[in-house]
Amino acid sequence: MSSRRDFFTGAAALVGAGLVSRAGAATLPEAPVMRSAATQPPPPPPNGRPYNPVVTLNGWSLPWRMNNGVKEFHLIAEPVVREIAPGMKANLWGYNGQSPGPTIEVVEGDHVRIFVTNRLPEQTSIHWHGQRLPNGMDGVTGLNQPPIMPGKTFVYEFVARRAGTFMYHPHADEMVQMAMGMMGFWVTHPKNPAQHAVDRDFVFLLNAYDIEPGSYTPRVNEMTDFNLWTFNSRAFPGIDSMNVRQGDRVRIRAGNLTMTNHPIHLHGHEFEVTGTDGGWTRPESRWPEVTTDVAVGQMRAIEFIADAPGDWAFHCHKSHHTMNAMGHTVPNMIGVDHRGVAEKIAKLVPDYMVMGDKGGSMGDMEMPLPDNTLPMMTGQGPFGGIEMGGMFTVVKVRKDQKPGDYTDPGWYRHPPGTVAYEWTGAAPGAIRHNSASKPNAKASIEVTVRKPSGHKGHH
Repeated sequence: MSSRRDFFTGAAALVGAGLVSRAGAATLPEAPVMRSAATQPPPPPPNGRPYNPVVTLNGWSLPWRMNNGVKEFHLIAEPVVREIAPGMKANLWGYNGQSPGPTIEVVEGDHVRIFVTNRLPEQTSIHWHGQRLPNGMDGVTGLNQPPIMPGKTFVYEFVARRAGTFMYHPHADEMVQMAMGMMGFWVTHPKNPAQHAVDRDFVFLLNAYDIEPGSYTPRVNEMTDFNLWTFNSRAFPGIDSMNVRQGDRVRIRAGNLTMTNHPIHLHGHEFEVTGTDGGWTRPESRWPEVTTDVAVGQMRAIEFIADAPGDWAFHCHKSHHTMNAMGHTVPNMIGVDHRGVAEKIAKLVPDYMVMGDKGGSMGDMEMPLPDNTLPMMTGQGPFGGIEMGGMFTVVKVRKDQKPGDYTDPGWYRHPPGTVAYEWTGAAPGAIRHNSASKPNAKASIEVTVRKPSGHKGHH
């Protein structure tokens, strides 16, 4: 992580959503920048009230400074380059060097001041999704504030009144700016660190992009046919695993600012939905699930006890959302015999390969790809190709994972006799059902017929 300090002098440069004089500072706080796409371990709060920090999957939390009891942050809206996965990068818009932007963590009751500098080529704003705050700080351009013009800095200031999980995103030219990746997470921790405490607390946003193979910039006018589905703007196998200790109570918070819903599914465990962007759910309202649907504009926090060791899949259950760079116009060739055609084409194109006649699986085959794109199904596991992409990762549960250790423990070592295996013996015999006591007797079915009754006099 690198840091840069920007100095703006004079009232004209500090145009605020609130009064500039309330900022109480001659210079802006530092605006840290993150370039790495790896998950950053959570540092403990250096000052202010204590809390249990969250872990942003393939992301980080934004540092702050304390200024006369006010917690000050600095966000810079700017073009960024985000590595979607090894082998592919995208030209996005985000905050402080990344898309999504850094997670903002505060404590319930904190007086918060956020400086927002616009380095985009157009106007912007920030809406604090789900927050209780003064109307003039809500961030809707034209309704609650004038736009933040390029080169200008606005100040948002309010008290974090309600503990919970929230998001931030523009309310200016949303179709373009959100499609370009402008969004971030906000966590307001409870005053009492023991309240809602868990051993591991992961957060990330769900994102969708339409980036043509060979290009770098999303098509911002796309509404339905996206080809990249990501957790925090990372596609599998570029998404880090969530590494936990056996017996940990684990919370995963996922926010959805895409244009469709996502049924998020966890293997090997049951969980409960313990929070939404409206607050914590009451214990008596919870029930066990293995999949929860996160609709557009929603956040869901799930919690479970990681009691089953292993490498457990965690993914969106829409099958197209666990693929990369899909082609929506590819015909279905299953069952089509095109051997004769293939022979003719092979004479013209020596490396021609028949695809799709037996299904979509490619096994361990590799084929040439255009520049800056990803295979549809990729990622290697201990038994070969995982054949997943997009919104897919792994929850790794280990007995010897130390508290606070988020490093990848490698693949799970299965105890003997606990892995599915190929059967090489004789085929099992057919199961026959004797439906009557006599060998040649036909099965009889007793049917009870009841004539309709009622509606007398009506024909």
